This record gives sequence, structure tokens and C-alpha cells, in this order.
Amino acid sequence: MLFSSLEFLYLFLPLTVGFYFLLPSGAKNYVLLLASLVFYGIAQPRLLPLMLAVALFDYGAGLLIWREMARGRGKRANAVCAFAVVANILTLFIFKYLDAAFSLFGAQPLGIELPVGISFYTFQAMSYVIDVRRRAARAQKNPFTFVTYVTLFPQLVAGPIVRYCEVDASLSDRRHSVSGCAEGVRIFCVGLAKKILLANGAGEQWERLARYSTEGGTVLGAWLGVVFFAFQIYFDFSGYSDMARGLGKIFGFEFPENFRYPYVSRSITEFWRRWHITLSSWFREYVYIPLGGNRGGRLKTYRNLFITWLLTGVWHGAALNFIFWGLYFFLLLAIEKAFLLKVLEKAPRVVSHLYALFFILIGWLIFASDGGTLTAAEGARYFGQLFGVGCELVNADALFELSRSLTFLAIAAVAATPLPARIVSSLLKKRETAVTAFMNIAAVASLVICTCYLADLGYNPFLYFKF
Repeated sequence: MLFSSLEFLYLFLPLTVGFYFLLPSGAKNYVLLLASLVFYGIAQPRLLPLMLAVALFDYGAGLLIWREMARGRGKRANAVCAFAVVANILTLFIFKYLDAAFSLFGAQPLGIELPVGISFYTFQAMSYVIDVRRRAARAQKNPFTFVTYVTLFPQLVAGPIVRYCEVDASLSDRRHSVSGCAEGVRIFCVGLAKKILLANGAGEQWERLARYSTEGGTVLGAWLGVVFFAFQIYFDFSGYSDMARGLGKIFGFEFPENFRYPYVSRSITEFWRRWHITLSSWFREYVYIPLGGNRGGRLKTYRNLFITWLLTGVWHGAALNFIFWGLYFFLLLAIEKAFLLKVLEKAPRVVSHLYALFFILIGWLIFASDGGTLTAAEGARYFGQLFGVGCELVNADALFELSRSLTFLAIAAVAATPLPARIVSSLLKKRETAVTAFMNIAAVASLVICTCYLADLGYNPFLYFKF
């Protein structure tokens, strides 16, 4: 998939950008549509018709809802909207969860191939239908424009989740500039460096330490491993989001920010305002608030929170660990909402920050125990090792791993904070031209370095492609 081969990186993207800017404005959406279909079709040609079917179905549903509302038939519009939502959810269930349901009840799975990014593009298409019914967006009459929105390749497979109302105007009329393209390239290069130079390195260390924990392990090694996984998933996903935002900016789109330095959080509540912002916003807008939100008393608020986080866990996958992961964060958020948040606000910053990091890391261990790197049983054993169950505190191997990783961990820790961005912002105010030139040179240099890594890289997974 994306960036898994140099051929894609150095042929597909330049050709797409070249044709995009050579052709007149009226043809630009068609270039993006064709590029998106090629992008997805190369990866999963058999499942390309499914994505097109989802897009065209929701396009038709939006037009029908708009027509019924124009005729004053609110109940019919509601019925069409409900049918479209159920159809989208059913599609998601069949392709993402049906095999797991068969296995759960002891039946033979059907072997259904998981479409890459299906959770993202079905959520985008579904939000369009709902927004049309709410009159938060006008129905799109051009089918090519709507299919372009659903299939848009920069953020197709791993987000951010872009609501139609956020890009409606840009789909029909967007402006381009040299400075905007340059900024897009810089953002893209930052994301690529996050992915190649930080996420991949952290991922290799995590998998090695996870394997070591199944053979023995230590408390120090277990904590070191889960810290590496925390860095891997952050730099992997935020790196992809930056690449998507950078490409979007090159093509004239302003995609929403998806991460805001989540590891500086002082509470779990704050963490979820900073992590995967577009997914949290989607569930808040289309699940939590329609259920009643925090209106109607404390019990109903907790009920709504429970349903929202149960669905958030299920959205990530059919494995039980994702359900436990969602319920784990529901419990933490409910406790914070009940009383703990007020305590944390008064606590010293270091105390509240360590509290948040501790429970975030535990949450990532649950998330990682999906049968890939760790099975559920191995994850439970690993959890015990974090607290010294069945293993020693430290040994020579663990100390060696820590010493050889200190430089990488320090770089990753600083990169996960707003400190680098603040330094750049401060320097820009003093020497804008020189700093901008340096940033452009740094972007090119990072692209060259990442190219060198890609040329000889055997480990290059994108964690969120499977969601």
C-alpha cells in the first residue's frame, strides 16, 4: 500500500501532481478521481466496485433526501436517511465483522477480505447523508464530484475523517498558490519522517521486546516495550495524517487536524481531545449528542458515554481486545467526569501528567493484544510483567536495551511535544526568510534520508490501514 514501494512514491505522486497542475481547473477533480481509483485499485482491485457502490449509493440517498425535504416530506426524508445509515452499517458489518461473528459462534468463517480503509470511507459517506438531512450540507448533484470526495486518495485509507461539509466549497472552487504548495510539501515531509524514521524504528523495537516478553521478560523490558508501541502508533498515525494534510494542501484542500500532541495530556479527557480528533468528533457529533449527550441527568450521560465508547472500540475491529479497550476508556472517562477531573486540575502538573501517561500506556497494551504481535493471552501475561508478576525486575539484557535506546527515546519524546514547533514559530518571527529557507532545505533532506531508508527497508507497516 502507500509508500510500501518506491515505484508508487516516485511515479504515482509526481505524475498525479504534474497532471493536476497542467490541466485546467475544470479537469482537476477528474484527475484526483482517476488517481484515487488507481491508488485503491492497485491495492485491492476486486474491492474497488464496493467503494464505488458505497459512494454512489450515498450520493443517490443524499439527492433523494434533499428532494423529499424540498417537497416538505420530512418523514420520508427521515426514512431514506435511516435506510442509508443502516445500509452503510450493514456493509461495514459484512466486510469487517461477519467472519469474526462466525468464529465467535464456532462456525466456519467465510474468508471475506477486509477492504482497506472501509471504516473511514463508510463513515465519511454516512456523515454526508446525515448532514444533508440536518441541512448542514447541500446535496451534491454532480456524481463525479461526490465520488471524488469519498475516494480522495490522500486520506482514503487512514484518515483523517473528513466530513463533507468541511470540504464542500473546496470540491467545487479551491485556490492554489506556490506558498500553499510549499507548505503542503513541508507538512508531507514531516509526516513521512515521522513514519519512516520514528514509527518504524519504534515498531521494530516493540515487536522484539514483545517476543522477548513471551520467553521470559522483565519489568523494565515490559515497560520499555509498551513505551515503544506508544511511540510507534502515534508517529505512524500522526505521520500518515500529516502526509494526508500535506497532500491535501498541495491540491487546495484544508483537511482537519487529527492530532494535537496527545502525550502532553494531563488527563484521559484531554488525551481524547488531542488523539484522533476527527474520529472523536465524528462519534460525538453522530452518536453521543444524538443520544442526548450530557443532557438528561448523570445516569443518562454515563449511558450515552458507554454506548459511544463501546462503538468506538468496535469501530477499530471485531476482536474482543478492542471492545475491552473502548470500555476501559469509558470507565476512565466516567471516573474523571464524576470527580477525578477536578482533582487532576488542582494536582501538580507532573503528577497529573504521569497519571495520564500511565493509563494511556495500559490502554495501548490492551489495543496491541489483537492477535497480531500479541494474542489476548500473551497480552494478559505481558500486563502481569508490567507489575512484576512471573518475572524479575531487571536483568543485563533489559539494561542493554535501555542504554542502546536512550537516544532514540529522547528524540521521540521531544518530537511528540510542541517544543520543536514552538522553536520554529519563535525563529520565524525573528528571521522569517532564513528560517523558511532552512525548513525547505530540511524538508528536502528528510525526503532524501527517508528515500534511503525506504530503499532498504523490510519493516514498513501502516498500523491504521487495517481499520
